[in-house]
Amino acid sequence: MGDDSEWMKLPIDQKCEHKVWKARLNGYEEALKLFQRIEDEKSPEWGKYLGLIKKFVTESNAVAQLKGLEAALAFVENAHVAGKTTGEVVSGVVTKVFNQPKARAKELGADICLMYIEIEKAEVVQDELLKGLDNKNPKIVVACIETLRRALSEFGSKIVTLKPVVKVLPKQFESREKAVRDEAKLLAVEIYKWIRDALRPPLQNINSVQLKELEEEWVKLPSGPPKQSRFLRSQQDLKAKFEQQQAQGGDQSDGTEPEPQYSVDPYELLEAVEILSKMPKDFYEKIEAKKWQERKEALEALEVLTKNPKIENGDYGDLVRALKKVVGKDANVMLVSLAAKCLAGLATGLRKKFGTYAGHVVPTILEKFKEKKPQVVQALQEAIDAIFLTTTLQNLSEDILAVMDNKNPSIKQQASLFLARSFKHCTQSTLPKSVLKPLCAALIKQVNDSAPEVRDAAFEALGTAMKVVGEKAVNPFLADLDKLKLDKVRMSKRQRRGMYTVYLLVNGVVLTSESYIPESSGVKVPSRCVHTCLFLQPSAGPSKKGKPASAAGGKAKKASDSKEVAESELSPEVCEDLAAGVLPASCLQQLDSANWKERLASMEEFQKAVETMDQTQMPCQALVRMLAKKPGWKETNFQVMQMKLHIVALVAQRGQFSKTSASVVLDGLVDKVGDVKCGGNAKAALTAIGEACSLPWTAEQVVSMAFAQKNPKNQAETLNWLSNAMKEFGFTGINVKAFINNVKTALAATNPAVRTAAITLLGVMFLYMGAPLRMFFEDEKPALLAQIDAEFEKMQGQSPPAPSRFTKKAAAAADDGDEGEEQEEDAGGQDIMDLLPRTDISDKITSDLVSKIGDKNWKIRKEGLDEVASIISEAKFITANVGELPMALKGRLSDSNKILVQQTLSILQQLATAMGPGLKQHVKALGIPVITVLGDSKPNVRAAALTTLQAWVEQTGMKEWLEGEDLSEELKRENPFLRQEVLGWLSEKLPTLRTVPGDLMLCVPQLYTCLEDRNGDVRKKAQDVLPTFMMHLGYDKMSKATGKLKPASKDQVMSMLEKARAVMPAKPAAPAKAGGGKESGRACCNPPPHPPPQGPAGKKPAAKGLKDDEDKSGPIFILIPNAKEQRIKEEKQLKILKWNFITPRDEYVEQLKTQMSTCFAKWLTDELFHFDFQRHVKAIGVMMERLESESEATISCLDLILKWFTLRFFDTNTTVLMKVLEYLKLLFSMLNREDYHLTEYEATSFVPYLILKVGESKDVVRKDVRAILTMLCKVYPASKVFPFLMEGTKSKNSKQRAECLEELGCLIEGYGMNVCQPTPAKSLKDIAVHIGDRDTSVRNAALNTVVAVYNVCGDQVYKLIGNLSEKDMSMLEERIKRSAKKTPAAPAKQSAPERTQKEHPTNPNATFLRKPVENKNAHHGESSHPSIPKQFQLDLDMIERDHGRVSELPDLVQHQLDELLEPITIPEPKMRSVSPHFDDLHNSTASTINFVISQVASGDINTSIQALAQLFSMESLARDASMGVLKDMMHGLITLMLDGRVEDIEDGQQLIRSVNLLVVRVLEKSDQTNIISALLVLLQDSLVTTAGSPMFSELVMKCLWRMIRFLPETINTINLDRILLDVHNFMKVFPKEKLKQLKSDVPHRTLKTLLHTLCKLTGAKILDHLSMIENRNESELEAYLRRTVKHSGNLSGVKSDRGNEKTGLHPDDRMSKAKVSDILSEIFKKIGSKENTKEGLTELYEYKQKYSDADVEPFLKNTSQFFQSYVERGLRMIESEREGKTRIQTSAGTTNLIPQHSLDSGLSSNNEELKPAVYYERLKILRQRQGLENTTRQRPPISSLLSSKPSVASSTDMLQSKLSQLKESRELYRQEHNSHSPTHGRSASPAANLDDLKKRLERIKSKQQ
Repeated sequence: MGDDSEWMKLPIDQKCEHKVWKARLNGYEEALKLFQRIEDEKSPEWGKYLGLIKKFVTESNAVAQLKGLEAALAFVENAHVAGKTTGEVVSGVVTKVFNQPKARAKELGADICLMYIEIEKAEVVQDELLKGLDNKNPKIVVACIETLRRALSEFGSKIVTLKPVVKVLPKQFESREKAVRDEAKLLAVEIYKWIRDALRPPLQNINSVQLKELEEEWVKLPSGPPKQSRFLRSQQDLKAKFEQQQAQGGDQSDGTEPEPQYSVDPYELLEAVEILSKMPKDFYEKIEAKKWQERKEALEALEVLTKNPKIENGDYGDLVRALKKVVGKDANVMLVSLAAKCLAGLATGLRKKFGTYAGHVVPTILEKFKEKKPQVVQALQEAIDAIFLTTTLQNLSEDILAVMDNKNPSIKQQASLFLARSFKHCTQSTLPKSVLKPLCAALIKQVNDSAPEVRDAAFEALGTAMKVVGEKAVNPFLADLDKLKLDKVRMSKRQRRGMYTVYLLVNGVVLTSESYIPESSGVKVPSRCVHTCLFLQPSAGPSKKGKPASAAGGKAKKASDSKEVAESELSPEVCEDLAAGVLPASCLQQLDSANWKERLASMEEFQKAVETMDQTQMPCQALVRMLAKKPGWKETNFQVMQMKLHIVALVAQRGQFSKTSASVVLDGLVDKVGDVKCGGNAKAALTAIGEACSLPWTAEQVVSMAFAQKNPKNQAETLNWLSNAMKEFGFTGINVKAFINNVKTALAATNPAVRTAAITLLGVMFLYMGAPLRMFFEDEKPALLAQIDAEFEKMQGQSPPAPSRFTKKAAAAADDGDEGEEQEEDAGGQDIMDLLPRTDISDKITSDLVSKIGDKNWKIRKEGLDEVASIISEAKFITANVGELPMALKGRLSDSNKILVQQTLSILQQLATAMGPGLKQHVKALGIPVITVLGDSKPNVRAAALTTLQAWVEQTGMKEWLEGEDLSEELKRENPFLRQEVLGWLSEKLPTLRTVPGDLMLCVPQLYTCLEDRNGDVRKKAQDVLPTFMMHLGYDKMSKATGKLKPASKDQVMSMLEKARAVMPAKPAAPAKAGGGKESGRACCNPPPHPPPQGPAGKKPAAKGLKDDEDKSGPIFILIPNAKEQRIKEEKQLKILKWNFITPRDEYVEQLKTQMSTCFAKWLTDELFHFDFQRHVKAIGVMMERLESESEATISCLDLILKWFTLRFFDTNTTVLMKVLEYLKLLFSMLNREDYHLTEYEATSFVPYLILKVGESKDVVRKDVRAILTMLCKVYPASKVFPFLMEGTKSKNSKQRAECLEELGCLIEGYGMNVCQPTPAKSLKDIAVHIGDRDTSVRNAALNTVVAVYNVCGDQVYKLIGNLSEKDMSMLEERIKRSAKKTPAAPAKQSAPERTQKEHPTNPNATFLRKPVENKNAHHGESSHPSIPKQFQLDLDMIERDHGRVSELPDLVQHQLDELLEPITIPEPKMRSVSPHFDDLHNSTASTINFVISQVASGDINTSIQALAQLFSMESLARDASMGVLKDMMHGLITLMLDGRVEDIEDGQQLIRSVNLLVVRVLEKSDQTNIISALLVLLQDSLVTTAGSPMFSELVMKCLWRMIRFLPETINTINLDRILLDVHNFMKVFPKEKLKQLKSDVPHRTLKTLLHTLCKLTGAKILDHLSMIENRNESELEAYLRRTVKHSGNLSGVKSDRGNEKTGLHPDDRMSKAKVSDILSEIFKKIGSKENTKEGLTELYEYKQKYSDADVEPFLKNTSQFFQSYVERGLRMIESEREGKTRIQTSAGTTNLIPQHSLDSGLSSNNEELKPAVYYERLKILRQRQGLENTTRQRPPISSLLSSKPSVASSTDMLQSKLSQLKESRELYRQEHNSHSPTHGRSASPAANLDDLKKRLERIKSKQQ
């Protein structure tokens, strides 16, 4: 039992480790309760158990283990830190729980594993469970499999990674134990639910019986996909959704969910097989053998290996070349088929890794399609299809286009069929228009081929493309197809899909059923407009576009796009019917009249009809066909023709004008464009069509039509129109290639006008395209070329005009938030480089040249490279087909001769320029090896490789480089050079990308490795690139990827991720497409200065840019009233994070960003939180410029500005840091000028972080930080900076410690010992510790600081620093001796008063106040107190002097007080208990009181305090103050006294004294019950609010102690019931235990003293005063009172002597010796302590006075001679002080207000007056005690705050009638006032003062009369 009691007392965590199992059991039970009770998941309590949780689960006692498991489960579920224990705990569960016989233990173990998965630790749990499968104990294996099954069933396949599970599953089926096999079977069934047939390949080799059983089980499973039923903590939104579905009936969504739930790729579950080493040794000899049988053997052996479904990556270059050779050149078709199968197998097994070789093989396969044999064609098709899946169509497009013009129809057919099959695998995003356009162009040629099979294949390919990307995307490329062929393409598309297509005519536009009109578009289909179904196609279902209305989203403008694209040609009959519906009959009849006037009248009617017609109902095609009706465009009368052309323009502008309608009129318009009279109208009509159908399309049609004619006038005018149109519309989407040939034709024309127009057009094109345009015309005649150059010269330096016209659809799409069709049309392929004529150099790359490049002799290799360089430079621009060159050059990149490596790199740069965008397909083969060269040890080689890389990326973009595993494989190489170069390159490129391939994720593990690389540069580069990775991949993905790291690495990486998250850049916005042209450094990339308000692409970004510029000129800070106070309040209430961290986490950055967004200009916030540090520097520059002009707003946002700068202190960039410090210096000097003082809130969130930088390694930074600290002390009290610096001395950084110590020394030198907070002794001890520091600079700094203290307080320093080691002490003594400044303490202390005396010799009382008191007194004497404006004062001196103007006396009161006070509604005072002084003149007195009250509401603090003092000087008014009023008032007054800003205002010390006086008066004059209640409630509130200042509580308690001292006199007047109720409420909130937990025991002592005094004064009767307490058991009050009454006996009759009470001594004269000894030792302790020495001396003096026989010798004999003489001197001084006092009489019934030195120690009795000499003496003592240097910063000690009354200006200088009324009530106040202000100017005695005043007024009056 003894043992039990021993462990029962232990804390819970120790019980859990106890050797006695019962103790542990008890510990686990208590821990479980504790874990369930802790609500905060981040509570520090959890940390105690981190190391114990493993012991909970591995408990050896079975009974205790169950409880341990329950507790562990509760811990994992509730603790934030539980994740750290995952590995060890799950391992413990597997080894020590899963082998237990008890089912409950196993169940709890599994629950713990699942709970760890729930808290995001799935990977670790899974690893441990998979390790458990190797355990020899079958029970453990079964439990592990069962837990895995449960995890999969509950969390699903996205959280439980199936690949490692499937990998070990077959092994479990081989187990001897039936239980294991059965459990494995259940797991296989569960896995099958999630991935279906993907599980079959890995299990194909298990026992056939088992497989059959599995098949039977699999068949029984429901067909619907399973659903996740348990969710991770991060998936709470999914959980809510799931619960909602369950509530609604669960399976509702099943029908709508698509099948791809089984998204697991079987390939991912397979193990890769390494086949290169397994190939026959003689493979390469055999494959070259002459006998076909040997070649066949080699290929068959290879085929077996390539059948492996997943192949290990490796270097397959040689193998692919060998197979390619067989396919391309072997005459035996059987071998060709075999080689093709091998290639297909390799492509399937390697997948994306085969992409590198795809470009080399595809051309050969395509060429081989000339074979007719079906088995060869089939094998080749399989091979090319497999290869396509390893790469992209973009990479293969060049090769496909190369064979599309082949003479062999089989090749063309198979290429088209390959395209059709490839398109099926594409989506709209993977088949961009840039790729589709050239392919469609080639297919359109094949549509016209003579061979039917080629045509059919082309139709199929086009139909598939249309199906994949939609008609809207493909139709622009099919403009050249006639209607029949277009229908065939559409039919091909529909046959692939199977559906009816209905052609409808709506609003004059032909629609197919695919162009579905959403209901919400508002388009109605009137019955008369729906004529017929033109034709029907058989159908099996709705079209893809025929979505329900909701899917269409109501985008009417989209519908209009579709209409335009899908409009079909109408027959003349239909057109006439439609026209008849909208045009007058007479108009139609006269259209073809022979009389021109009738035709003109018809045209006029036509025009009116069009102008008034509803736009949506206008049948455009029908109308223009009517215009084209005979005579049509052959009209001979120019007036009719002009009208006709004008109507075309009108229809195009107003109606839904399609390209079909345009093609009806364009020919006629082009024919008239050169006409002198009609040309203008024709051009206007063309422009209108350009707006309706897009300029690129219109221009292409118009130019081709013009040059099909032979009329030079039309050609010239067409070109002139086009030049002008380009300027108006911009260059976007223009098909340059189409124009170049026509322009060349024009340049060769004989007509000079045509040539001139062509050159003018080239000049306009030059504006948009720049210098590359000249390349097309270099072979023109020199004379012509000179003219072109002259035109270009004219345009040089000009920027293209802003577009003023826009395509209607583009504008609509832009309004819709969508890019217009035409803008998209050529987005990818409109680069000038695409248009250049290119040479095919593949025939020059001969096998001899390739073998030369690979020769053993380096000189021959060099020759080969030189040849290649000359071939490329001669060709200038080359196609992507370069034969074997890539493989040959790749070999040279790893050449041992570095000169050749550099030469190869320069060839690759040359290749990039020459090949242009076609380079993309060589990225894998040649680009990635360039990255390998970045690992070279020679810097010049690395630099060349990087230049090459940049040149390639310019041409190819980044996408190809980031796809696949190649980049991650490169980063795997442990080469520091390679890693740092690649990471640096990525950090430069990634921020500029809008999207990246998902394969970037593969680089993340390597990136994490680099973060911990042993090379510092690699680590730095990895940290730099981390935010850019996060920008694309997201924080969640990247943090999830840390799961596989070791715990130590994970913590480190996670902290870096947190930092990166804070500086993560925003993704770049979509590029603004200005009015045309490419943004590649040409003139067009300068944005137009004033973009128009409406337009297509590009208009909105431009407008936005303009807006930003405007914003920047506005204020950068927004002044929001009380915003800072609100932020302070929110932080106090913990609504937002407190700005306190070791390193800033992203939640802090996000919070700051949110706060700043409200009061900073948006552009400035973006700059301040930008990823690029240059933007920070720029933003700080702007803030510097605006510092003076926006100083007020800067101060209003000061807290946020300082917080942002603290974030910059954590940056490593010196440029930013220097800029930050520069700004801070300017900021603090501005704050000082503005006399602003930092608040506590601002200082605590900034100063600690500034002090971090004081330890910076760079001198220039440290110097600036020190300068800022010096300036800081001007805007924030030095005593408050001191503790921050003390904290800084605890840093691990020795520079920081040294600098902080130096700063402390400077503060003590500059401000004296008062700055040492909390106490000089504690601070000095902490400083002295550093004298023994290992670092020399720290030691020296500590010694210098202690010497500074010695210079201030002399030998006392030894007492303050405490015990030092001998070595340290000797160092210190040596330093003090050496110190040049050997001034003893006393003279140093005298320096300040001496200085003050010199400055103000007339004022002996001017001590260490900031402003000498005489100034203040002078203010009072001269009646110029700032609180009473001059115009409201009677200047009697002036009146007496100025005899001339005496008669104008009434003008003195010309200001209407009532008007001034109007806005303040002043309540009428309660007059029921008005003082007798006011009875006779009640009305006039009321106005006086109103005036006084109005002064309380004054904006001037001094006026308010004076008025309050007046109110509280009248007892009858003061007693009316309710408890609530008193509470609020005391709260306000105490807060004011503690406000650090008060001391910094002029006469701040005087103000504090005024407040002190007022507090004393309130305490004495108020109703005693109310004031005690108010103080109790205030104390309770201040202790509850932890954010409040401890000084506040302290002052409230001092006030309570003062009230307690009054209790003996006031006990009969107070309402004890109410007081006890308040005490009861206090004790309810703060029971005894809670009170004792507070930092200070004073509240506890205060309460005890109050109750003790009440008991002593009332005795047992006090128990009768508990009537107001409803439930007495709620607090300990009653019990305490009973104890006190019982203990002290009946004390109610005893009256204690008040004088004695003040000294704190009991009146009992017969004290025991022990008691005497205790009292004296207490007194001597006080004398010995620096803080309480004066109080101790006073108490000793009074003790000796009371007990004259008391023997103090025993207490003095052990002390030093110095101490004894100090005590004697002190007692003598007190004696002389007491003798110097005189008594004064006080008026009856009035309590005198003479203050004591402090609330705690009464130096005199209540009725003693203190003379000035006594104050002076006391002041001297205060000086000695407090130090004098910090005269400007330190508030006087709180004990003296209530000790002196200021000179409060009274309001007796009202008119004489007021004087007589107020005389009696004010007289006493004035007496008191003057008795305490001997230096108060004229106020020598109250009577004299008043009489003098009366006499002067009398004199003035008599003069007036």
